[in-house]
Amino acid sequence: MTLTRRRFMTVSAAFACAPNAAHAHSWKGRAFGADIAITIRGGADAAAALRDARRVMSEVEALFNLYDPSSALSRLNAVGHLEGPEPWFLELMTAADRIHKLTDGLFDPTVQRLWKARAAGRVVGASGTGGDWGKVKLDARRIVLGKSQALTFNGIAQGFATDKVTEVLRAHGLGDVLVNIGEHRGVGGPWRLELSDPVHGSLGMRTLTTGAIATSSPNATPLPGGGHIVHPTARPQWSTVSVEAASAVLADGLSTALVLAPLELVKRIVSEGQISRVTLVDRSGDLTTFSA
Repeated sequence: MTLTRRRFMTVSAAFACAPNAAHAHSWKGRAFGADIAITIRGGADAAAALRDARRVMSEVEALFNLYDPSSALSRLNAVGHLEGPEPWFLELMTAADRIHKLTDGLFDPTVQRLWKARAAGRVVGASGTGGDWGKVKLDARRIVLGKSQALTFNGIAQGFATDKVTEVLRAHGLGDVLVNIGEHRGVGGPWRLELSDPVHGSLGMRTLTTGAIATSSPNATPLPGGGHIVHPTARPQWSTVSVEAASAVLADGLSTALVLAPLELVKRIVSEGQISRVTLVDRSGDLTTFSA
């Protein structure tokens, strides 16, 4: 199904009134430099589940937080290799590799040096930025970067954390939860999410039951000369992309990459059954939605 009209809806808020909201347990905090929230409806021991969820978020941050010099990712970037990587580190690397291949290389975590150059206001080309995911070598024993490379997982780590927290809550027997760590994943529901675009404004609500929604907008965090989603050779094609999928890590990575994608690539990924729905908005505010 394809729908095009001059409006767009993108996830911007977590929880709105729903049945049993009076019995909801909520926790709010910060992770990956952003506000996060967990909402649980029902559950005999929600407090214990939330404690475990917070522990998991801390563990994911300890692996992938670029602003913590002691994180595994910061240490890898500093010296170019990481010995004995944690299983979750390898799991995220594997997910990144899958999305890199699905998007014909548009998802590329090796853009960290390019991102830092843009953030500093320096205009640089593809050379000297350390790009090319194919140069990264990894196995269970070690990860080795190519010359001048540095990684960022800012386009996928929040989705990874969202999935891990959701798994912990489900392990506690909770079947009606919403996790918001920059991306959203729901179980049970229905969960009502407010939707908006940073350029074209708030435009309504979307309902989430069991699954994930991730949204990327280059203009949400402007950098000198463009938005915060960068690539050595590609430029943003869309104002915002919202992806719905079974997992938040897949939705997160794809929403980041598809901001840079031509329409035919988006249609191909949907047709392959990788995601349930993708919504695109162009710079004029025209909306296109494709569903599997």
